[in-house]
Amino acid sequence: MDDKKMMCGGLGDAQNASEEIQMICDGVKSQAEEKSGKKYDVFIAKRFKKQVVAGTNFFIKVHVGGDEHVHLRVFKSLPCHNKEPELVAIKERMTHSDQIEHF
Repeated sequence: MDDKKMMCGGLGDAQNASEEIQMICDGVKSQAEEKSGKKYDVFIAKRFKKQVVAGTNFFIKVHVGGDEHVHLRVFKSLPCHNKEPELVAIKERMTHSDQIEHF
């Protein structure tokens, strides 16, 4: 694995969403709907980046229908804390071509 991906605090490269990332998105969907004030019929993780801190921040591009996407910032604590992933922030009105960035 390249050093950039393992550097604590650094934002890793974009990757295609995996089953694990989709499960994280499914777990925070209701939080995203509450923060945005919208109900999402489609909520499919597409790409993500991660940042290792005292846990992991996931920056996830999610398709929410039509041409619309949202970007989620989800914090997953270390396994020893045994907490569910938490939605920290959401960026709305994103497109498929928008780059995933730290926010």
